[in-house]
Amino acid sequence: MIKILVVDDESSIRTAISYALRREGYEVEMAADGQEALDKVETFRPTVMVLDVMMPRVSGYDVCRKLHGQSRPSILLLTVKDDIVDKVLGLELGADDYMTKPFDMRELLARVKALSRRGGYIQQVQQEQQRDVLRLGGLTAELFSRTVSIEEKPLDLTPKEFDLLVLLMRNPGWVYSREVLLEKVWDMDFAGGTRTVDIHVQRLRKKLGSHHGLIQTVYGIGYKSTGSP
Repeated sequence: MIKILVVDDESSIRTAISYALRREGYEVEMAADGQEALDKVETFRPTVMVLDVMMPRVSGYDVCRKLHGQSRPSILLLTVKDDIVDKVLGLELGADDYMTKPFDMRELLARVKALSRRGGYIQQVQQEQQRDVLRLGGLTAELFSRTVSIEEKPLDLTPKEFDLLVLLMRNPGWVYSREVLLEKVWDMDFAGGTRTVDIHVQRLRKKLGSHHGLIQTVYGIGYKSTGSP
C-alpha cells in the first residue's frame, strides 16, 4: 500500500487531506510540524509527503533541506504564497510539485496519485538494487552499495575497477575483447586505449590476491571470469 504523510500545522487542513487520501485507499499518517515530519519519515517511510511550507519549529523548506538519501519521499509543497520565487526555492530544495492554498481537493489527489506512481517505482527500483548481489568463486559484489568482498573481507577498489569486475562477474566464461571492455566500462572506442584495460586487470588481480585466477586472460582476444580461482 502507498504511504502518504500529511504535514500541516492547521488541524482542519491536515485532517481533511488525510480523510480524502484514505478514501482513495492510501495509508496515511499526519504530522503537525516539520520536526514531527522528519521523525515520521524515518519510522513511517512514506512514498509521498504533502508538506505545508509555513510551520513552527521547522518549516517545510527546512524539511526539504534535511531530507536526503533513501528515506526521501516525493514532496508536494503547500503554501499560501503564490510568488514565483517561493515556488522556485521549493523546487530547488528538492520538492517535486507545488500547490497554493486554497486548493481544489480533486487536483491535490490527482497530483498525489502522480507522485505516488513515480515514488513507488523509485522505491521498487531501490529495493531491487539492494537485492542485486553477484557472487563468484568467493567474491561478492553488492551493486547497490558498490562494494566487493573476498570471503567476507572488504576489497578496496576504484570505481573503474569495480565496474570492470562487475561486468566480468555478470557473465562467467564469456570472453570480452579489450575493445569491448573499453567501450562498456570507459565509454571509449579507440584502439589506442586498450592498454588501460590491461593495467586495470593487473591491478584487480593484485588486489584479488590468491583469487587472482578468477580473471583469466584469453590470449589474442581479452579477458573472462571463471568460478575457479
